[in-house]
Amino acid sequence: MAKEGDRSTAADKGKGKVDDVKDLPGGKKPQKDDKSAADGKKKGEEPKEEELSEEDLQLKTDLEMLVERLKEPDTSLYSAALDAIKNYIKTSTSSMTAVPKPLKFLRPHYDELTAVYDSWSAGPVKESLADMLSVLGMTYGDEEKLETLKYRLLTKPTDLGSWGHEYIRHLALEIGQEYQNRLNAEKEVQDLVDLSLALVPYFLSHNAEADAVDLLSELEIIEEIPRFLDENTYSRVCLYMVSMVNLLTYPEDQQFLRTAHEIYVRYNELSKAVVLAIRLNDIDLIKKDMNATEDMSLKKQMAFLAARQQIWLDIETEDESLADCLNNTLIPKHFKSLGKELNILDPKMPEDIYKTHLETSRGAGLTNVDSARHNLASAFVNAFANAGFGNDKMMLVEGDKGPWVWKTKDDGMLSTAASMGMLLHRDVEVGLDKVDKFTYASEDQIKAGALLAIGILNSGVRIDSDPALALLSDSDNLEAKNVPMRVASIMGLGLAYAGSNKEDLLDVLLPIVEDVSLDMQLSAMAAVSLGLIFVGSSNHQVSEAIATTLMDEERQKQLKDKWTRFMALGLALLYFGRQEEVDVILDILKAVDHPMAKPTSVLASVCAWAGTGTVLKLQELLHICNDIIEEKDENKGDELVQSYAVLGLSLIAMGEDVGQDMILRQFGHLMHYGASNIRKAVPLAMGLISPSNPQMKVYDTLSRYSHDNDNDVAINAIFAMGLCGAGTNNARLAQLLRQLASYYHRDQNSLFMVRIAQGLLHMGKGTMTLNPFHTDRQVLSRVSAAGLLTVLVSLIDNKQFILAEHHYLLYFLITAMYPRFLVTLDEDLQPLTVSVRVGQAVDVVGQAGRPKTITGWQTQSTPVLLSHGERAELEDEQYIPLSSTLEGLVILRKNPDWEENA
Repeated sequence: MAKEGDRSTAADKGKGKVDDVKDLPGGKKPQKDDKSAADGKKKGEEPKEEELSEEDLQLKTDLEMLVERLKEPDTSLYSAALDAIKNYIKTSTSSMTAVPKPLKFLRPHYDELTAVYDSWSAGPVKESLADMLSVLGMTYGDEEKLETLKYRLLTKPTDLGSWGHEYIRHLALEIGQEYQNRLNAEKEVQDLVDLSLALVPYFLSHNAEADAVDLLSELEIIEEIPRFLDENTYSRVCLYMVSMVNLLTYPEDQQFLRTAHEIYVRYNELSKAVVLAIRLNDIDLIKKDMNATEDMSLKKQMAFLAARQQIWLDIETEDESLADCLNNTLIPKHFKSLGKELNILDPKMPEDIYKTHLETSRGAGLTNVDSARHNLASAFVNAFANAGFGNDKMMLVEGDKGPWVWKTKDDGMLSTAASMGMLLHRDVEVGLDKVDKFTYASEDQIKAGALLAIGILNSGVRIDSDPALALLSDSDNLEAKNVPMRVASIMGLGLAYAGSNKEDLLDVLLPIVEDVSLDMQLSAMAAVSLGLIFVGSSNHQVSEAIATTLMDEERQKQLKDKWTRFMALGLALLYFGRQEEVDVILDILKAVDHPMAKPTSVLASVCAWAGTGTVLKLQELLHICNDIIEEKDENKGDELVQSYAVLGLSLIAMGEDVGQDMILRQFGHLMHYGASNIRKAVPLAMGLISPSNPQMKVYDTLSRYSHDNDNDVAINAIFAMGLCGAGTNNARLAQLLRQLASYYHRDQNSLFMVRIAQGLLHMGKGTMTLNPFHTDRQVLSRVSAAGLLTVLVSLIDNKQFILAEHHYLLYFLITAMYPRFLVTLDEDLQPLTVSVRVGQAVDVVGQAGRPKTITGWQTQSTPVLLSHGERAELEDEQYIPLSSTLEGLVILRKNPDWEENA
C-alpha cells in the first residue's frame, strides 16, 4: 500500500491546478461543473462533480479504503492503515497556497474518524489515530474548538517536527489561545507548558527564534528559554527579546531583560549584559557583572558604560585608571582632542552665532544694544556654544575689560557667573581654580553664581575629595542671609551629585525641605535637588519628607506659591522609571485635599512610566487633556494637571518610534482644540519628544507656532526649536531662528528666548547632544531626562521663572549635555585612530542571515561625531571592540588572528 502511495505522490510532485485541468478528458471542464464544484466546496461537502487526474483518483481511492479499514472490527489492520495514511500526508507535496491533497481527500471523513476514535479503547493505536487527527484538525477543525491541540494533548509528544513547520506554528497558535481560555477559567495549564517546551527546540533549530520567544512569552515562562540555547542561537534570541521589551507591560519587561541578561552572562558577553543591568537600574547586578571578570580592559569598558548612565559605583580598586573610567574624569581630555581633530578649539563669540549681518530687518541693528538683558542672553549663548572647551573670550579672560559679569545687573550676575561652570564642565581641578576668585566677590549675586558654577562644573563627574560637597554645604553658603546664595548652593548640590544616591546629602538637604519657616523657594529647590540626587531610587526618606511637607497644615497657605510645582517635581523624580512602585505615593496623594495634589500625582505617574511607551498611560493622559477642557475650571492646580499631562505624553512615548508619530499627531489636535494652558505645553512636549534630533516635520510645525497670537505659546515654541536642534548646528533651524530674531526685535522676552535657542543649537560648537537615550538608543538616562523635565516644568509659566529673575533654572540642562562622539582607545586608555564606517542604523531584529546593521555609510577616522540615529562599525577586523556598541569611549583590543594583507 505504502509503495503504491509513494508512486502516486511522486507523480503528483510539482503539479498544481493547471495539471489537474490538462489531465481531464477534453482538456477543459464545462462552466456549469466549475460553479457546482465551487458550491460544493462552500458547503464543506465533497465536490462530487470534480473530475480528477488518474493519480489523484488513485490517491483518493487508496485513502478512502484505508479509512474504511479503520472502521472494520479487525483491530490488526488498524496500525498498518494508520501508518499508510500518515505516510501519504508526510510525503505529499503541494504549492505554498494549496492544501496538500491527502488532507483535502481526508477532510470529508474527519467526523467519521473522530467517531472511530471515540469508539476505540485506549492503547498505542488510539494514540496514533489522535496524532493523525491533530494534523487533520488543522484544515478541518472549528477554530473555536482548537482540535489540533485537543488531539495533540491526547497523545504522547512524539517527533512533532516530522509534520512540518506549518503544523508546529498552528499548534503554537492554539496553545496560546487555550492558555488564555484556561487562565480565565482558572484551570490547570501544566500540560500546555510541557507541550510548548517540546516545541521550542524545533523552532530554534529551524531559524524561528522569534516564534520560540513569542510562544514562551504567551505562556509567561520566558525564563525557561536559556536551557534550549547554544552559541549559534543565543545572540539572535537575545536581540529579539531585548527589542520586544518596549512593547511589553510591567513586570514582563523586567523579566525579559533579566532572562536576556542571564543568557549573555552565560555566554560571556559581559559588556552586553551590563547594558541590560543598567537598563534594569540594578546596582548589585552591575557590580556582579563587573566582578565576574578578571580582564581589566573589559572592566574599564563596563565602567565607561555605567558612568555614561551616571551610575556611581563604589568598587574597591587599586587601579587608578579604572577609577578614572568609573568617575567620568577622562571625558574633558578626549572632548578637547575631538575639538582639535575637528579644528574647533578657537572660542566662539555670541556674534558668530547671531550672524546679525544676515538678519533681514530694519531692527537688526537694535539687537546689539548694550543692555543688561541682551548681555545676559549673550552670557548664556557663550556658555552653551563653548561648553566643555574650557576657553572663551568673555568670562575666562584677564585684562582691562575683565569678565562679562560686570556688564549684567542683579540676578543677571548670578547666571553670568554660573556660566563658567558650563565652560569648564567636568574639568574640576582647572575649573575650581578659575571659579574660586569669584567666591570672594563683594556682590552676593556674583558669589551665588560662583557657587552654582561649582555645582555645574562637577555635574556628571565624581572626584574622591568631594569638593562640591565641602564648598556648597558650608554653613556660610547654605545658611547665608542672602536667598540667591542659598538657592545656588542647594541647586549646585543637586547638579553635582545627580544620580549619585549619596546618603551624606540627606542630612544637608532634608532639613531644608521639612523646615516650615523657610521660604517656599528654598524648600522646593531642596526637593528638586534631592529628586535629582536620588532619581529613580524611590528613596522612602525623601518621599516621606516631601509628602509630609505637602500635607502639612502650616504649609497649606504657602502651597499656592508658584514654587510648589518644584516640590511636586522632586517627589516625582524619585519614582523615575519605577513603573508600578509609584502606586503607593499615588494612593497617599489621593487623600490630600489640596489643589497641588492632583498635578503631583500626574507628574509622579508620568515619571514612573517614562520611556516605556505604555499605551494605557498615554490614553489616560489624553483623557485628562480632554476632561478639564469641558469643565472650564479656573483652578490653577487643574490647569497644571493638564499641562503636565501634555509633557507626560512625550515623556512616556519618547523611546518608541511608532508611539512618537502617534503622539505628534495628537499634538496637532491639542493645538487646535486645547485651552491656553494645554497650548502652552504642546511646543515644549514636541521639543521633549525629539531633543537633539531635528526632524523637519517637528521644527517646521514649531516654526509655525513661534508666530502664535498667544505670546507664551510662541516663546515656548522658540525654546523647543532650540531643544530639537541642540548641538547639531542645523542650518535650516539657524536660518529660522535668525528670521525670528528680526521678527521679535522689539519684544524683549521673545528675543531673549530666540538667543537662548540659538545658543542651544550651537551647543558645544555642534558636538553635543541633549538626547537622554544612549548606547544605541537602548538606555534612557534618568539623570538626563530629569534635568530636561525640570527645565520644561519651569517653562510652563515662562514669565514667572525663566523670563523673570530665575533664568538660572536653564542650567538644569547640564545634566543632559554629553558629547556625541566616538573615541577609540587602546587597552592603556590612550587614543587610537582607526577607520570606522558611520551610517544610518538599520533594525536587523528577526532578519535572516547576517544583514548589514548600517546603510549609506561613510568611512572616517576616529574620533568621530555621531548624529541622532547613526551607528558606527569598524572597517576591518584588526581590532576587537570591547563594547557591543561603538559610541562614547570604546576600548579596542588587537585581534590575535588578524593578518595584514601583503
